Amino acid sequence: MTRSGAIQVATCQFAVSESVRRNVRAIRQFLRKAKQAKAEIVHFSECALSGYVGADFASFEGYDWDLLREETLGIMALAGELGLWVVLGSTHPLTEPNWPHNSLYLISPEGKIADRYDKRFCTPGDLEHFTPGNRFVTFTLNSVKCTLLICFDLRFPELYRELYKQGTQCVFQSFYNARQRGPSIHTHIMRQTMQCHAATNHFWVSMTNSCGRHSPYPSCFIQPDGVIAEQLRPNHPGMMVNTVDLGRDFYDPMAGFREMALAGSLTNGVGAIDDPRSRDTVIL
Repeated sequence: MTRSGAIQVATCQFAVSESVRRNVRAIRQFLRKAKQAKAEIVHFSECALSGYVGADFASFEGYDWDLLREETLGIMALAGELGLWVVLGSTHPLTEPNWPHNSLYLISPEGKIADRYDKRFCTPGDLEHFTPGNRFVTFTLNSVKCTLLICFDLRFPELYRELYKQGTQCVFQSFYNARQRGPSIHTHIMRQTMQCHAATNHFWVSMTNSCGRHSPYPSCFIQPDGVIAEQLRPNHPGMMVNTVDLGRDFYDPMAGFREMALAGSLTNGVGAIDDPRSRDTVIL
């Protein structure tokens, strides 16, 4: 096992589809590949097993929930057999007439569901099919405090600040930006925003995306200084294994000031400045 304060993370991408059976074949292949690569946790994209309603299929009308449950149990059993943690994007049904949750199942190396994160901020399109969640999910692996987020959560920096205050050190965030008709603004903002969240909160980040065409950006692994340490090939299935390592030092110019700002001080000056030249904004 990796030493305390470090995690071997397998970040995976494939072209998520409307076919649960096709999706599960890819997921199973990556789990076995991750085990061979000595990963400890395997991270999949948003709705990786279930397919993404509104993109892969039009609605949940006639959806085969029994098949989804059967294949989820199969993935749990394989995780237990291989001794892997798994972050699995899927859809979690609620009691009718409530829409399902867009979820990440956290599966333990014992093959059990340790927890489930439900996407807190749904897009306008999501809200036609999904019920938003209302809680964070955190867990500790090898003394690293981790959390789960999904796609559009990215747009709300308040989530990351709250997670920082809770002591989070690593974020597993699953995306689905694929099947687009051409160039997209997401190419220019998604990785960059995630890099900003990593650097301003000093987080490690595994961000994984579906690679169905046209996917505007590939899956990435980001350091606490905001640097993308590795990313997968755009629009192609793949897996990368990287190490979260709390023992490494990274550039952090906010150290010593971050808590001050969080406490409400929006300057790092101490006390009032008793100088007329400071108060007078007209004189040179």
